[in-house]
Amino acid sequence: MPIRIPNELPATQTLTEENIFVMTETRAMTQDIRPLQIALVNLMPTKIDTETQLARLLSNTPLQVELELVCSEIHIPKNTPKEHMLAFYKHFSDIKDRNFDGMIITGAPVEQMPFEEVEYWDELCQIMEWSKTHVHSTFHICWGAQAGLYYHYGINKVPLPEKMFGIFPHVVERRSNMLFRGFDDVFMVPHSRHTTIRREDVEKVPALKILASSPEAGICAMSTENGRQIFITGHSEYDARTLEKEYLRDKSLGLPISVPKNYYPNDDDTQPPRVTWRSCANLLYSNWLNYFVYQTTPYDIKTIQ
Repeated sequence: MPIRIPNELPATQTLTEENIFVMTETRAMTQDIRPLQIALVNLMPTKIDTETQLARLLSNTPLQVELELVCSEIHIPKNTPKEHMLAFYKHFSDIKDRNFDGMIITGAPVEQMPFEEVEYWDELCQIMEWSKTHVHSTFHICWGAQAGLYYHYGINKVPLPEKMFGIFPHVVERRSNMLFRGFDDVFMVPHSRHTTIRREDVEKVPALKILASSPEAGICAMSTENGRQIFITGHSEYDARTLEKEYLRDKSLGLPISVPKNYYPNDDDTQPPRVTWRSCANLLYSNWLNYFVYQTTPYDIKTIQ
């Protein structure tokens, strides 16, 4: 089944060209089925890229998904046209009286700032608190995961001596958890961050379970026992060229940046990058939608508690 997104969203044309089954609002209205209601709180500066990446992954299941795009009410994005924001995004005040089967909170380029200094921190705290009673399962990504761990459990991020940048091998630590059902013994995940979460801090919180990790990149996935809250420190949703764009941007600005690890053949940035994480990314989001949203969310979405 497809993902249901607005007819004119730029992602519609991109995904259709990739032969991904997209259902526009017009066609979806004729189907007698309750689609999963998924809110995407998009904090990334390149919002069109991010919404396309996540729509691509959410569409790769037999389930119909209706995606609601949400942005900060107080932060004005500089890299996305105002017309796009007005046409496709809603604010928290527009959706706070609704319930959702699932929600995704993305990363944001603010990880080196204390949480309380982020312009929209108070607003995000309201959303995260609201999610406990209005969302069946919340999926936090990268800085979104760090923000969620800090707000819900008091776990703070820790600066790294240098940027964790590249594609890193990971292993599943908790095979009984359905989020990683069907994964290989070793799987690859992109990372792009200046901070990390310490294992000892997570292990002090009984409510959290470590699901997957990397010897070099550290903890990759954590969740509560019932999967109502899931935290992913990497960027499985990244496109083939996303890390390259970040690398070339920082390089052109004269910032200290190394070639992304395990990304270019032989670390040669004159060659096209190799995508080694796509199948794992599809499986990750399929498992989340199936086992932690569809299989357990109430049919009457208003009864989510």
